[in-house]
Amino acid sequence: MASSHQSSPVPQSKSSDAFFKKEVDSAKRFRAVQSLPDVCPKEPTGDPNCLCDSPSLVADQHIWTIYHSKVNLPAALNDPRLTKRESDFFTKTWGQDFVDIEIVPSVYLPQINKEHFVTYQQETVQREKIHEKCKSICPPKDAFERTLLHTHDKSRTDLEQVPKIFMKPDFALEDPLTFNAVLPWSHFNTAGGKGSRDAASSRLLQEKLSHYLDIVEVNIAHQISLRSEAFFHAMTSQHELQDYLRKTSQAVKMLRDKIGQIDKVMCEGSLKVLRLSLTRNNCIKAYNKLKLMATVHQTQPTVQLLLSTSEFVGALDLIATTQEVLQQELQGIHSFRHLGSQLCELEKLIDKMMIAEFSTYARNDLNRPLEEECQILEEERLVSIVFGLLKQRKLNFYEIYGDEIIITAKNIIKQCVVNTVSHIEEIDTEVVVKLADQMRMMNFPQWFDLLTEIFSSFIIFLKRIKATLNVIRNVVLLVLDKNQRSKELGEPSVQKNSTKDSTIDTEVAYLTHEGLFISDAFGEGDITHAGVYSVSQRNLSPDGEPSSSDSVSEPECTTDSSSSKEQTSSSITPGGIDIMISEDMKLSELELGRLANNIQELLYSASDICHDRAVKFLMARAKDGFLEKLNSTEFVALSRLMETFILDTEQICGRKSMSLRGALQSQANRFVNRFHEERKTKLSLLLDNERWKQADVPAEFQDLVDSVADGKIALPEKKAGAPDERKPADVLTVDGQKYAVVGTVLLLIRIILEYCQCVDNIPSITTDMLTRLSDLLKYFNSRSCQLVLGAGALQVVGLKTITTKNLALSSRCLQLIVHYIPVIRAHFEARLQPKQFSMLRHFDHITKDYHDHIAEISAKLVAIMDSLFDKLLSKYEVKAPVPSTCFRNICKQMAKMHEAIYDLLPEEQTQMLFLRINASYKLHLKRQLAHLNVVNDGGPQHGLVTADVAFYTGNLQALKGLQILDLNMAEIWEQKR
Repeated sequence: MASSHQSSPVPQSKSSDAFFKKEVDSAKRFRAVQSLPDVCPKEPTGDPNCLCDSPSLVADQHIWTIYHSKVNLPAALNDPRLTKRESDFFTKTWGQDFVDIEIVPSVYLPQINKEHFVTYQQETVQREKIHEKCKSICPPKDAFERTLLHTHDKSRTDLEQVPKIFMKPDFALEDPLTFNAVLPWSHFNTAGGKGSRDAASSRLLQEKLSHYLDIVEVNIAHQISLRSEAFFHAMTSQHELQDYLRKTSQAVKMLRDKIGQIDKVMCEGSLKVLRLSLTRNNCIKAYNKLKLMATVHQTQPTVQLLLSTSEFVGALDLIATTQEVLQQELQGIHSFRHLGSQLCELEKLIDKMMIAEFSTYARNDLNRPLEEECQILEEERLVSIVFGLLKQRKLNFYEIYGDEIIITAKNIIKQCVVNTVSHIEEIDTEVVVKLADQMRMMNFPQWFDLLTEIFSSFIIFLKRIKATLNVIRNVVLLVLDKNQRSKELGEPSVQKNSTKDSTIDTEVAYLTHEGLFISDAFGEGDITHAGVYSVSQRNLSPDGEPSSSDSVSEPECTTDSSSSKEQTSSSITPGGIDIMISEDMKLSELELGRLANNIQELLYSASDICHDRAVKFLMARAKDGFLEKLNSTEFVALSRLMETFILDTEQICGRKSMSLRGALQSQANRFVNRFHEERKTKLSLLLDNERWKQADVPAEFQDLVDSVADGKIALPEKKAGAPDERKPADVLTVDGQKYAVVGTVLLLIRIILEYCQCVDNIPSITTDMLTRLSDLLKYFNSRSCQLVLGAGALQVVGLKTITTKNLALSSRCLQLIVHYIPVIRAHFEARLQPKQFSMLRHFDHITKDYHDHIAEISAKLVAIMDSLFDKLLSKYEVKAPVPSTCFRNICKQMAKMHEAIYDLLPEEQTQMLFLRINASYKLHLKRQLAHLNVVNDGGPQHGLVTADVAFYTGNLQALKGLQILDLNMAEIWEQKR
């Protein structure tokens, strides 16, 4: 083991003593040591003819040999500090597989068995026999051993006489107890007349101690005599050791001389060159450090100068560069120990300044007079502030602009109200103090002009906001685009730099090992490829120029940290401003994208704010029901103004704002309710006062109908000036057909067209207007049915009876409404959304109801004549004279019926009505003839009936429009079976 090896071998004496006999040739135990090349050819040892096998201190000082081993395995295994002997001692230190691993037999070592020791046994048998023979011949050494044993026993007996206290390792006479035990005071006490006895006792003690001393000396001498040979051998070996050390010293001296010559010839010059080069580099580095420190010293004044001109980006870049230089190149410099914290505080101050500057800019930008053009206020200043805020990651700055928008929107309305009220003499501002009360005192034209001014101001306000936000958003998108392009170009640049760096790895590693900066690894020629003056050198100089004209030292002071600042990109904003975007603007694409979206949302919010303020202005005026009292023209003008403002804001901001549209819809619903209630009430009053007589048609109503002839519903404008001198017409001409109508229907047509016109003016109320118009048409149908068919007009108006003329006139009025229902349906269909087409079914139901009503009137006219036929023909008798009185009355009533309806109903409807009347007449006549048993047998009665029927036929066909009527009077006779 390593602990059992000896130091360098010691030459042995040639003594044959068995106790001190060493190996004769100790050099045979060691292998020959190879000579060291070039440094020490031979290492002198005690034997000048051989080399020492110990390692060379010069050549092998870094090579591990067995002499470096410090492990004493027996001591480790017998460690008394361990509480127990554990079987897994090796597994703890050398792994779990150390004990249990199966050792594979080596292929280089043979398998040893007993046969390999046969030759050895044969050689040693003879030696063993000689040894046994010698033991029997030589006398035994028992005498010598007995002598040694006797001597040993005797010396042990003598030593036992010596007290044990003298043998203790801690024996010291300084200890009072030990001293009293060795020299008791009783032997020195001379009191009481016992002086002679005490003196004898003292002598006895002295002799006893002398005896102990003699025993010890005798034993020491005996031990020396036993080991005299070893002592003299050690003395002899000491002389040989001194001779060996002298020769070793001479060899070491010679080696040192050679090493000194080699150092002087081969190393000293080269090391001096390297030392001078390193000294020169250190001087240059120190000079550059001092120059950099001088530049850094000017950081704060330069920052103050930049802040005075609102160059926030430049100031922040300067601070960031200075901080980086302090952390990397000027770290540990005592004079700059507080500069870093001062720059951090200055950076926080710049943050507050930028936010305050942005707030001031937003306030000045939004509070400019609205008469100015929508130009951006100090675009360069805005871009500089935004870049600074982005650099400092103050990404919520747009919220400041949003707060200013809200405040400015309120002030715009307040200022508009103040300006308008100041020009109205009727409003006494001293009496009415509140602006809301002053605004409520305006009439509609004044208030409408005020609203128009507010909307115009808001449009200019939104355009101004959009222009400013576009500049801010373009700056954000510019930085985002820069980040994306840098990311795309990052991989190729890394590959290119890795190729260049591989060529200087050795030099960089050496200088880094020596404690130098990596930037100093580049020579004066190599550094010129990395770039030009760094941003730190450029920014830190107060006058914007390099602080020194030393062209040699400038490149060497450039570092990786400062040169990275140089990688900037020149971009141009939409406003034409050249901006340097630095690489240290570490904003992720997600953050920039979210910020751009938030800025766009801020524009949408500005639109919503303007709409909300407009809604509050409307609600303030609507508290006293002002808006609900507007007539159709006024409300249409208000609706158009609001729709125009809504469309303008949508065009500016690109998104719909629903608050003002919702307020308009709410007011429109109220307007629709009032509009409908007014017209329904008006129609109800007209119907209650209608006497159902044919009315003259004024020329303006004919013009109104003619305006709808081309399918476009539009109320003609009233012509100012002289009244219309055209005479009223008897009937209303619609598409070539003449309609005899009552006055209520004329007004109803105008009301219907007002509904349609209102839908054109206010598209948002289309569905409500459709529902209200269908309700109005249903009301007219049901109410007219109650008044005419239900004879309600007898009590309401005081008519004596409901005549056939009233019925025919009512039917014709209903037909006129039915004629316009498809036109109305088409008008609404063109203004409804496809999903709202289901509402058009109301017109189908109304059309069916009107047709049913018209059919009921026709049936009522037939029923009138049917009851007349039943009354007259039931008394008919076949007798002379001819024509009979019954048939004369029938023809007279038929003539009256024709006279009542001919001018009211079209000829086709008159013919169809009289065919139905004729069928009823034939049925009653046939029934009466059957009752009278009159048949067509050619008898006298048959002749009389034929004469009466001929009279009836002649009179009926003599009426206008009935000449070609097929009466088919043969059906009055029963068919013969």
